[in-house]
Parts: sequence; structure tokens; C-alpha cells
Amino acid sequence: MSWPPQVIVVAIDGSDQSQRAADLAAALARAHTSRLVMITVVRPPEGWWGVTGQPPSPEALSEALVEGQQEILRQAENRTNLAGIEYGTAEELGDPTSVILAACERESADLLVVGRRGAGLVERMVMGSVADRLAHHSPVPILIVP
Repeated sequence: MSWPPQVIVVAIDGSDQSQRAADLAAALARAHTSRLVMITVVRPPEGWWGVTGQPPSPEALSEALVEGQQEILRQAENRTNLAGIEYGTAEELGDPTSVILAACERESADLLVVGRRGAGLVERMVMGSVADRLAHHSPVPILIVP
């Protein structure tokens, strides 16, 4: 870990809070000439096809999730001022907390930026927010943006 940060990871999920996190992460990256990594993680839905329905084929599910992730990243890239910033994007499937923490390690991140809320209400009630779990387990400083 170093300061000023050389690598900043920001988690994007399409929510207003994650967009504010992206805007702040980009401003920090610009101010410190840091590399920015924008990551989006989709948890594969369990049982979204209904109690009696058939699950989609793995290929159809994978294609739908990848398309959704790409759209989230495209929107974030279009809405965030990335001029003059070295940045990359990552699309991953899995548990958001685990995947984001692994990305921080893989990218040798010095700072993680996340929105305070992004998950749906049910997930927050049952599992707590991703930001809360990240705050308890992040190997690097974390900036939680309201």
C-alpha cells in the first residue's frame, strides 16, 4: 500500500451511489496520476426462473449476465470524466465481496472506493451491504461514498 495511491479500484453496480464512487475515484486518480480499475460483479441469480420453471442454459445465463455487466460499465465510462486517466475495466461473476477483494489483491490496489449502498433491499436485510462487508475485510484502505 502506498500513498498517494498508484492503483485505485472502484466497484460499479449501476446505482447512483456507485456512480458517485466512480466520479470520486476518477477525481482521485486524476489528482494523483493513479491507474483506475472499474470493476463490476454480478452474483448469478439463484432460482430467478421460478419455483417450477427450468433454469436457463449456462450459455444463456452467462451471455445475459455478461451483457448486463458490459452495459453497467459502458454507462459508468460514459458518465465518468476519465479524460487523462489510465484506466481499465473488469467484469466478473460471483460473490461481490470476495471478487472485489480478490481484484484489489490482483491489481495491487492502494485504495478501494465503493458506494455505500447498491444492493437491493432484500439482500441488504439478509446479508448486509457489500460496502459493510468490504469495510470489515478489505486488505487496503476503503473509501465509502454516500
